[in-house]
Amino acid sequence: MDVKESMRDILRAESEAILAIPVSDAYNQAVEAIVERVHRRGGKLVTAGMGKAGQIAMNIATTFSSTGTPAVNLHPSEAQHGDLGVLQPNDIVLLISNSGKTREIIELVDLLHGLYEDIPVIVITGVADSPLAQAADFTLLTAPAPEVCPLGLTPTTSTTMMTVIGDVLVVNVMKAIGFTASEYAKRHHGGYLGSAARAKK
Repeated sequence: MDVKESMRDILRAESEAILAIPVSDAYNQAVEAIVERVHRRGGKLVTAGMGKAGQIAMNIATTFSSTGTPAVNLHPSEAQHGDLGVLQPNDIVLLISNSGKTREIIELVDLLHGLYEDIPVIVITGVADSPLAQAADFTLLTAPAPEVCPLGLTPTTSTTMMTVIGDVLVVNVMKAIGFTASEYAKRHHGGYLGSAARAKK
C-alpha cells in the first residue's frame, strides 16, 4: 500500500474514533471534582496507567501542572513499594486502562481506598462494564473503535482517544479556574511557549 494512501486511512479512522467518543455528564462531574479537590481543598490530581496508558497518564499530569492544576503521575507498580505515600486526603485520582481490567490498576484502586477511603476516582477506559469502570466515581469512555495497527493490537487509536479526553479535562478545568497567560508564564519560563505567554501578559 502507498504510504500516502495509508496515511489518509489512518487519519480518517482516528478522526472518526475521536468524533465517536461519548459526550456525557461525567465530564462536567469530573471537571467539577478536580476543581473542588485541587483548587478549593488544596489537593492535587494523581494520574496512573500501565504501559502506553501510563505514558498518556504522565502527559496528562504534566499538562495539568503547567496549566495551574498541581498534578503528579504515580506508577502503579511503584505504588505497591511505598510511592502510594504521595497521596494526600484531598487528592483526586485519574486512572487509565483501555481494557478496564489491567491488574496493576485494579490493585491500585484497592490500595488507594485502603489509605483514603473516600478519595474520588476518575477513569478513562474503553469498556463500560469493566472492573475499573465499576470502581470509578466518574467514567469517561473512549469509542469502540479498532486500533489502526495492522495487527489490531498496538495501542494507537485507543491512546489517541485517551489523549483527547485528557485535553478535554485540562481545557475545561483551565476555563473553570480562569487560568491566564500571566499565570501560565510563571509556570513555563523557558522556550517559545514561555516567551509567547509573557508576550500576552
